[in-house]
Amino acid sequence: MAKNHLIGLVLGTEEDWPSAFESIVRRLNGPIDHDGESHALLTERVTYEPFDLRAIPRHALVIDRLAHWYTLSREWLKKVALMDDVYLLNNPFTFQAMTKHSAYCAMMRLGLKVPETWMVPHKVPPDDPRFPDMSKRYNLPFDLQQVAAQVGYPLFMKPFDGGAWVGVTRISDPQQLGANYDESGERLMHLQAAVDGFDVFARSLSIGAETLVVHFDPDRPMYDRYQVTHDFLTPELGAEVIAIGTLINAFFRWEFNSCETLIKNGEVYPIDYANAAPDLALTSLHYYFPWAIKSLVKWSVFCTVTDRKMRIDQDMDRYFAIGDDPDLSYEEKLGRYQAMAEDYFETERYHEFCGKHLPEIDEVTVEYIASPEFDALLVDTVRSTFPESEQPQFVEHYRGLLGAWVTDQA
Repeated sequence: MAKNHLIGLVLGTEEDWPSAFESIVRRLNGPIDHDGESHALLTERVTYEPFDLRAIPRHALVIDRLAHWYTLSREWLKKVALMDDVYLLNNPFTFQAMTKHSAYCAMMRLGLKVPETWMVPHKVPPDDPRFPDMSKRYNLPFDLQQVAAQVGYPLFMKPFDGGAWVGVTRISDPQQLGANYDESGERLMHLQAAVDGFDVFARSLSIGAETLVVHFDPDRPMYDRYQVTHDFLTPELGAEVIAIGTLINAFFRWEFNSCETLIKNGEVYPIDYANAAPDLALTSLHYYFPWAIKSLVKWSVFCTVTDRKMRIDQDMDRYFAIGDDPDLSYEEKLGRYQAMAEDYFETERYHEFCGKHLPEIDEVTVEYIASPEFDALLVDTVRSTFPESEQPQFVEHYRGLLGAWVTDQA
């Protein structure tokens, strides 16, 4: 008799990727025999209700897409991680408390090429009766233009804890800087030097031990930002982008994250990498959507069947010992980080497991993406995303992209 493993999906309003994930899990061929036991995978969408802190959950693994903004599910995830050893793809004690500011600081110490970044005080101070007296004593007057001169134009003003590009503005001159700072209100902001004239904007999506690096154009509409181009990086630069992403994910214990990097004159600059609720929408990933869902299934199966233990502790000192070593070059540090990351992700064991126990997953994914079931999901997703007048053209647009992916797998 097979041992059942329940994978929970913590969701908001999305329907596209959960339906695809569930369908591929269902289509896999029967139980998996591993270490003398038979294992079956089931999925369930988690509902939100009062919970007993001592209640024993039924889930072996949970994929979270909601806790970054919904507090009830956030606290449930913390409970099942601390008390019940339920496997979560992202450590809730870094992900749910993480800001871009903290991520910048950690990666600067580790020696990555983060652009010059400053934090500036709130334009509108906290609404707290203690603030005026404290400010008189300790808040020094500052010249915003002098700070900007230290950073250098052009620069970006961005919220220290932001996401989804909200509040991010490219600043070209002092007048624009002053106007945008006035509009920032109570948000605490960074000023970060722009990597002007970059050659490539790359976004890497990491799921467990695998990373996909995609040519990204942030100036395009959301449905067209992921460019279907291949070989846009040299093998060496591609390997460096992947190494940076795996370092970040292993350091913070994130197994489901995206990282944005700019490449200029052969140098790789990570600019945004605290994204442990990465874009997974069919309408934005399009051609790359099947890879994401397949990889998510593979990592979930690997973690549950092998009884991989979730790591809450971070071992930061091991990384900082490398980052603080003045005798190590950037390349030597990155190589050591990569080895540590591969150890954390059990990369070799993962690929051996997938080759032995999931040999059919490529074929299963192609058959699903080419099926009427997926086409119906695609049509429903377009109808829920675009105005009625634009729906026919976008249905054909996405059918063409996903059809091209199926053809490319042959």
